[in-house]
Amino acid sequence: MPVGLHEHCITCYSVHCQVPVQISVSCIVVKCRHNCGATFHMCKQEEHHLLCPNETVPCLNVEFGCPFTLVRHRMAKHLEVCPASVVCCSQEWNRWPVSETDVAFYKSLSESPQTEVNLDVALALRDQDLLFRSIKMKNIFPELMVGDSAPQNGSADEPTSSLDYVSFLENDCEKVDGRRMSQDEREALAKSRDVDDIQNYSPWEEIFNKEMEGCKQTVKNLNKNEEKAKQEQESSNRPAETSDSHPSRENTADPTRTYATDLAPWQDGVLQRLSSEVNIAEYNMYMAHNGAMLINFGQLSACTPRERDFVYGNLEPIEVQTIRSFIAPTSYRAKRNYLKDRKVKTNVSVDTADLGVLVEDLPKCDEVSATLLLSLERELRGHLISESAGRDGLYVDIGTQTYNFACAPFQTEATLADVISNQPRGLHVQVEAESVTRRHNRSSSAFSHMCGLFFRRDEYRSHFRNVHCDIQASLSGWFQQRCPLAYLGCAFAQTRFHPAGHRANVKFCQNVSAFVLEPEVPSLLREGGETFSPKTSGAHNLDALSGLPLEILQHLAAYLDSFTLSQLSQVSHLMREVCATLLPERGMVSLKWKKKTYSHGGSSWKCRKKVWEFSSMFSSVEKWNLGCSPPMSDHLKTCSFYQREKHTEPVALPCLGEVRDKRGGIKCKR
Repeated sequence: MPVGLHEHCITCYSVHCQVPVQISVSCIVVKCRHNCGATFHMCKQEEHHLLCPNETVPCLNVEFGCPFTLVRHRMAKHLEVCPASVVCCSQEWNRWPVSETDVAFYKSLSESPQTEVNLDVALALRDQDLLFRSIKMKNIFPELMVGDSAPQNGSADEPTSSLDYVSFLENDCEKVDGRRMSQDEREALAKSRDVDDIQNYSPWEEIFNKEMEGCKQTVKNLNKNEEKAKQEQESSNRPAETSDSHPSRENTADPTRTYATDLAPWQDGVLQRLSSEVNIAEYNMYMAHNGAMLINFGQLSACTPRERDFVYGNLEPIEVQTIRSFIAPTSYRAKRNYLKDRKVKTNVSVDTADLGVLVEDLPKCDEVSATLLLSLERELRGHLISESAGRDGLYVDIGTQTYNFACAPFQTEATLADVISNQPRGLHVQVEAESVTRRHNRSSSAFSHMCGLFFRRDEYRSHFRNVHCDIQASLSGWFQQRCPLAYLGCAFAQTRFHPAGHRANVKFCQNVSAFVLEPEVPSLLREGGETFSPKTSGAHNLDALSGLPLEILQHLAAYLDSFTLSQLSQVSHLMREVCATLLPERGMVSLKWKKKTYSHGGSSWKCRKKVWEFSSMFSSVEKWNLGCSPPMSDHLKTCSFYQREKHTEPVALPCLGEVRDKRGGIKCKR
């Protein structure tokens, strides 16, 4: 039985309960003191406080900073406008680097002083700054960092490549005193330890030793199977024969069997015995490790016809469930031309000195173009422009690419933005954004950008509709119109729409990285115009608004949107106090966390403070109207890129020529 409840009260739900009051059995029936209409036994009063709709409780987001306390039945309405119910906009889009075909247009944008007024250019510059700050130079050019040297090709402890092994066979095995080695000389050389630079081939010795042990174990298993099969056959054919003759038969067959099952690469007929005695997996493993020796010992031809590279004896269907569950057919044979190269390769170091040009005279690479090109290559193809790639189990193709930058070497933690901080600002990403793509993994993409702005829950709907659906999605030709000759370099653009009912224009504010509405203010009220100061106290000249009573200022500020309130709070201390009174109703609160490191090395995150602020949301726009901007044809009349071609001489058209008949005479003239 729950603590505090009586035996009768646990199961009693009757409003008109007439059970007499008894200690530890029952209690009186009472009504809710908050007048919610509930009737219950007195011992259930504390339990009713958890469900009473008229109970005053703190907001559900009290742990996130909401200071409001309200009755429980108003909680749902409050959560819609709760200042602690903050939503982060997760709208994403892709913005790729500038293509080589649009160099003239983007060069003109970089040189024009009015380009940041354009909405698409301003948003592209914001995305470019975020992109440059996210690209670490050590991830792209690790060999050009301060204190790091270029990686060496190899060290004394590292195993040499298979090319050294091939040259060893060709120089030491194939030719001795200008003649071809015999079979006995090859066997003696293989068993001898007195070879030059034998320490360089220790990895190969380990591989051969492991393979030899595997071959020995395979031979043992095969011998056991053969002996068992023969014993069963002999016992069935000669049941009357005694078992005394078996040891002698086995002893006489041992030398022949030992010679027949020898799988050394220099033994004659090793491939025929191998194909008949071992399975296909062991056969392919043997060919991969001993293929070069088989070629040098004459057991295998170095070049086979094209039709014999792949041999399929029996094609069996295999159900492919996943990539890793696929099993190669048992009749598969590996390509023999991969076991040894047909051409002898040599290691040659290529340097810029081979070009015959001084290093100082070589052109410098552009940091932005090279970095974006490498990032784009890794983004779309999954690897750098030059990287090492394994061709098979023995050979590796090594690719290198060098760069010559004017500001190299780079600092360890330097980003692309730090490298080009002293260079003139330019636009290196496209002004057109891509919302949907199938070309890359967006979750790990450096060219994907997210809005990332925070809003109250009741403001998020208007933000997504006005900013992302109305403005950002229609910048290319609808909301903002560019000159038709933009591909030639014309940077002219004009905004075609303005909000209905608002005398304001849309602009992109770089300080808050958001689209805002800029009201059309008369020139008299702009900065630098004449203003009337009702009060003058000493050296402090107050403006017309600062002299009004606090109640009137609060009433006027209540009509402003969130972005305007955030800007008004930065005007003066008085305006900041006025805007602070509207924070519970119009602002939002968030927790600021800080990482704390302990003496034992552990760490944890602690909430240090609660921050109140206004969002960057402007007034909701329900309808957009066409502005009074002139048509694009007026701009084309004065566009410097619009070159007219005037023809003064007449041109004969085919339809106006003389029509001749079949006899060659003039029939008529049109």
